[in-house]
Amino acid sequence: MTTPSISRYPVPKLEDLPEDIRARILEVQEKSGFVPNVFLALAHRPAEWRAFFAFHDALMEKESGLTKAEREMIVVATSNANGCQYCVVAHGAILRIRARNPLVADQVAVNYRKADITPRQKAMLDFAMKVALDSGAVNDADFITLHEHGFNDEDIWDMGAVTAFFGLSNRMANMTGMRPNDEFYLMGRLPKQK
Repeated sequence: MTTPSISRYPVPKLEDLPEDIRARILEVQEKSGFVPNVFLALAHRPAEWRAFFAFHDALMEKESGLTKAEREMIVVATSNANGCQYCVVAHGAILRIRARNPLVADQVAVNYRKADITPRQKAMLDFAMKVALDSGAVNDADFITLHEHGFNDEDIWDMGAVTAFFGLSNRMANMTGMRPNDEFYLMGRLPKQK
């Protein structure tokens, strides 16, 4: 059996990439033990790769009123709504690890309203889904609801920005036929072996 391609577009070889991109990919490989396919597939266009990962890091790695696990919840729920297998699988793995919960990613992906998460997190995901699927309907009442759950306007900006960014990511992954790495499927499901 042959391994399916990770993208409909040519995937550059690591040694052929610009030094800054190659260094970042090797850093990710060192940390995770493999290279997530998104890093290779999007390297087809180096300038866009740089912009994509700079925006990703600005949203997902900063200090915020949203925990890193909550940002991953947004990615998983909205990526499922957008039909993006790559992001549901990859960010589901990251969510399991960041939440230290092997069940939460599957629950959030399938139906976050029935997931074992807090009412505050459900309100966050209600808003993210509205941004993802009907952003023209977002109104002041949405902000009032989120404020009642303890979110401030900067948190709400983060919810919208993460949702919008991953809307782009979902569409690129679907368009290119990006395949999730097999490694993602088991990550965070079982305790790490010592």
